[in-house]
Amino acid sequence: MGYPHYSTDCQDYWRHVTNDNVIDAAHLQRQRDFSLKTFGPGQRTDGVLDHIAKELEEIRQDPTDVSEWVDVIILAFDGAWRAGWDNQQIIDAIHAKQLKNEAREWPDWRTQDPNKAIEHVRG
Repeated sequence: MGYPHYSTDCQDYWRHVTNDNVIDAAHLQRQRDFSLKTFGPGQRTDGVLDHIAKELEEIRQDPTDVSEWVDVIILAFDGAWRAGWDNQQIIDAIHAKQLKNEAREWPDWRTQDPNKAIEHVRG
């Protein structure tokens, strides 16, 4: 299955240069190195949040464009390491948050407004 916004050559290239297409600490380091070189050091919290807001608007324009969703993911990684977390801590936090969400009680999605966030049941 290909992505509509990426050429087959590009997909094939990345399939061979990445570690089995896994987002791991090495991949986050590569993204971090690119970000430092391109955007400079420091937290840049307001700049990262501003960029996320712009990407969210692009998603609203075309919610089927996976590249826009991925932009938000990359920016979230950028914000996390700029806030002081190392690559493995970010990965561990993703796993821990997934476990926490799976353990929470959630309302029946069929009873919820599809245009509003569905939040877990608060104690």
